[in-house]
Amino acid sequence: MLLGLLTGAAVQGCNPACTFRQTVNAPENLSMRRSMLKTAMGDVCTQLKNRNAPLRLTADSPVIGRFYPNQCTANDGDLLNISFAGYGYAWTNLSKKATFTGVASAGFRYDFQVTESGACDIYAYFRPSRIDTATFTTHRLESALATAFNGGALGDSFGKQTLSQKLQDGFTVIAKDADEKNAELALGIVPVGQKPFHPFQATSTDGKITYENDRTEVHQNERDFVGPIVVTEEKRSLFLTANLDGAPAVDVLVMRKADAEVALQAYFEIAQAGPMVGMPLVSDVLNTGKPMQRAIVVPPGTYYVVFDNTSSAGQTAPVINALDDRAAVINYLIQIGDAS
Repeated sequence: MLLGLLTGAAVQGCNPACTFRQTVNAPENLSMRRSMLKTAMGDVCTQLKNRNAPLRLTADSPVIGRFYPNQCTANDGDLLNISFAGYGYAWTNLSKKATFTGVASAGFRYDFQVTESGACDIYAYFRPSRIDTATFTTHRLESALATAFNGGALGDSFGKQTLSQKLQDGFTVIAKDADEKNAELALGIVPVGQKPFHPFQATSTDGKITYENDRTEVHQNERDFVGPIVVTEEKRSLFLTANLDGAPAVDVLVMRKADAEVALQAYFEIAQAGPMVGMPLVSDVLNTGKPMQRAIVVPPGTYYVVFDNTSSAGQTAPVINALDDRAAVINYLIQIGDAS
């Protein structure tokens, strides 16, 4: 997207962002950068709805839940004005699993810079100019005790404050090696050249596209749905690298979109995790001390990777102890690449 805008066409064996970065980065060329980025933002809602937003308490802490945008409108002028809605889940000590819906509307100033050295990564910045709305509504609470003590109202207040803060932090889109296929979304403003925390080293030299490279915390009787992962070409594989700490084993399920989203909706609607709805394409076990490396050949389509720490799906049956929550901490790398 941005790479094509810099030259109109890619140059064989050369990253055009490197060739023109001094001109592009010049402070006096802000209007040029804004014009280029404005053109590139045409599919911002498509991109937003084709990913999840990992939720965490601090920038370097594990993922504790996810938000899945399913509605979006955007228009750009001097600001990128965007409104979106969606649903998700998160885990807290008080509520255990909490599911929720969220709606937000905000205006962002936008700009981008190209790194001065190395691979010429592009950092696109979206800084908030105004926050119009940020509404968070608790849907289900797993903990009966939290429900009895008006946990829904507390959840609404906490969630709205959290959502508003995330919008106030803005966000950064990093296109590694100026390649829109290898872009990542980071909450907050990431200085040019710096990278958000990732548990695995991943480069673009092997031709793989990195979907997520992160750390998630899956508590007793909980699941985490990583997706949607869109594969657009034939003869491609999902490459999954993972390791586990904190629990003996968890199930790793690769599911097609239709099955995964029915299962995700059930997880959203029902307070306690029940049997998995739908059949996985692949079912495997990730054990502590035994890192996983899998290549799964898939046809074009949309997929989810589900980390399951329950006894009602997959092959494992973790012991449930109310006084000893053995949360599974999973480092994972999900990539798309050529099938060998």
